[in-house]
Amino acid sequence: MELEEIDPHKYDAWNNLALNLALACWAIGLLVVIGYFVKLSSTGGSKNKYDFINRYEITTLWIASIILILGGCFFVNANVVELTTLWIFVRVFTTTMIAILVAMIIQNLLKFYYPFFIERRLKVLRYKPRTSPKTGKPMKLLSEEEEDAHLDEGMIAEENVFSVDYDVWLDEETGYKQIEKYAGHLHAIQCPECNYQTFKVTREEIMRQPTATEEGELMKHYVCGYCGYKARKTVTLKQQTKTEEASTTAPA
Repeated sequence: MELEEIDPHKYDAWNNLALNLALACWAIGLLVVIGYFVKLSSTGGSKNKYDFINRYEITTLWIASIILILGGCFFVNANVVELTTLWIFVRVFTTTMIAILVAMIIQNLLKFYYPFFIERRLKVLRYKPRTSPKTGKPMKLLSEEEEDAHLDEGMIAEENVFSVDYDVWLDEETGYKQIEKYAGHLHAIQCPECNYQTFKVTREEIMRQPTATEEGELMKHYVCGYCGYKARKTVTLKQQTKTEEASTTAPA
C-alpha cells in the first residue's frame, strides 16, 4: 500500500505560515518579558517591588517560555520540502517530544534554581533603607525585641506562629513608623540535603502555649519539594505581652 503524498503546492504556503507564526510567538514572548520588567521598574517603593517580584516573576517567565517554545516548534517545521502522511506524524511526534523536554528543563530551572536568584534580590529590597517622608532621612529598622512595642496583639500572635513576619521602620527624629508585612514560613529555604531552594514548612504544631511568665514551644515540620528530605525543628515562642499602643500598617 502506497503512502499518500501531500500536494507539493501546499508546502510554500505552510512554510510561510509556520515561519510567520514562529516570529509572532517569539515577539509575543519577548513582549511578555519586556512588559513585566517595564512594570517592575515603574513600580514604586521597595516593598511594592518585593511583592510584585514575589507574586509574578516566575509565573511570567514560565508563560513567556511556553510561548517561545511554541515559536520554536513552528520554526523547525517551516522548512517542509516534501512529506508523506507518515512523515507528518513523525515530525509532529518528534517536535512535541522535544518541546516537552525543553519545557521540563525550563520548569525545573525556574522551580529549583531560579529561586536562589530571586531570594537574593528580595533580600536586598526588604532590607534596603527606607526614607522617612517627614524628614527625607533614612529610617531605622527595629530589632525583633524593639518592634514588639509598635505591633498590636494580633500582629505579635501572627509572628509567634511564624505565619507572618513584620518589619518596623522608625524615624527616630519624628516618631513616624512604617510597618511592612511579609510571608513568614511560606517561603522555601535551601534544603540541607540537596541544596535546592525547596525546603518548606508543611506543618506546625504548638507543643506548649506561651504565657505571661513562660515561653512556649513550637514544632516546625519541613519537607523538601525536590528530594523529599524531611526534618523537624523546635522554635521558642516569646512570652505573651500586651501592647499599650496599637499601630497601623503604612505603605512602602
